[in-house]
Amino acid sequence: MPETVLNFGAVYTPFARLDRASIRIENGVVKSVKPYWVEGGEDFKEYTAVPAFVDTHMHGCCGYDTNRVRSEDDLKSMAKNLLRFGVGAFVPTTVTAPHEELLRVAEVVGGVAGSDTGGAEVLGLHLEGPYINPEKRGAQNPEFIRRPSIGELEEYYKASHGKLLIIDVAPEVEGALELIAHARRLGIHVGMGHTNATYEEAVRGIEAGCDRAVHIFNGMRGFHHREPGVVLAALENPHVYVEVITDFIHLHPATVRLVIGYAGWTRTVLITDAISATALPDGTYELGGLKVIVKNGIARLEDGTLAGSTLTMDRAVRNVRSLGIELSRVLAMASFVPARSIGAERYGCLVPGCYANIAVLDSGLNVVATIIRGDVRYRRA
Repeated sequence: MPETVLNFGAVYTPFARLDRASIRIENGVVKSVKPYWVEGGEDFKEYTAVPAFVDTHMHGCCGYDTNRVRSEDDLKSMAKNLLRFGVGAFVPTTVTAPHEELLRVAEVVGGVAGSDTGGAEVLGLHLEGPYINPEKRGAQNPEFIRRPSIGELEEYYKASHGKLLIIDVAPEVEGALELIAHARRLGIHVGMGHTNATYEEAVRGIEAGCDRAVHIFNGMRGFHHREPGVVLAALENPHVYVEVITDFIHLHPATVRLVIGYAGWTRTVLITDAISATALPDGTYELGGLKVIVKNGIARLEDGTLAGSTLTMDRAVRNVRSLGIELSRVLAMASFVPARSIGAERYGCLVPGCYANIAVLDSGLNVVATIIRGDVRYRRA
């Protein structure tokens, strides 16, 4: 790809803001960011460039469901739909399902990861379950929850061509600590999720290798001053990233502020936990074989249990910004931090050497365009 120059009203790297700035791109990589416009460059002078968002926990959108992808084209269609929300890279996420289904998904995701999707980049696979605690299953299908199996984990890893990036486990269940340690030896990040672990059990999970808390406060033992559970074990450990769903349904806005204030923006990962109903009308949908009813944009099982969300990354950013948190930090929690949480160091940043994945935003933080490796893949109509 020839050298490209783009001019913007402002650029967030995301840590520094440069006004009237230009980004020079070569072979899909940021070559330079300068505090002046370049004649002949493509102009987005009324808008702001930020690192394209990185969603490390999303089950689907726009009618597409990770568990139900049957071909690489299905996954690429999901990736293209994510562009309108400013997403430059994502980790498609499964729910608990039969072994053969998870193997199929692993093969599809492994075949697409690292290739040009025509949309957002697929970084790898995230398995939410099946090795979780049924007491905190949430919207996970209890029929397919099972004991940790290192043999199964190896099969998923191989089927994904080594692209299994994250697996979520309940650290207190029998065999979990051994599986966590084995996953880490394979280079897989391990989240504590859908767990009834006590504080002490969570600490042991972290010691075994867990490095993230899955949608904190949701799908885990509630915080209590006599038994703080996973929540405090994760918040107080500087080596643990904390996922937050900022739809203000899963977490009260004050709780979001508390998490960011305690963990700090450097460990807070904004996620959507989005399901196939995202960006679609209210109605009846499915998640992991369970009926999901979406009303007023809120997804629930028939018994009222929250079942993922219909949140998008751009809305997550606007919501957190509404709490008065500095914009550069909000943008980092939606791009730089999630990328670093999985070791994807060339994503979520706009400095020399980073991939030129850019979300172009207007003054209301709405997505105007999304650029992947220097190529404009989406423009708002």
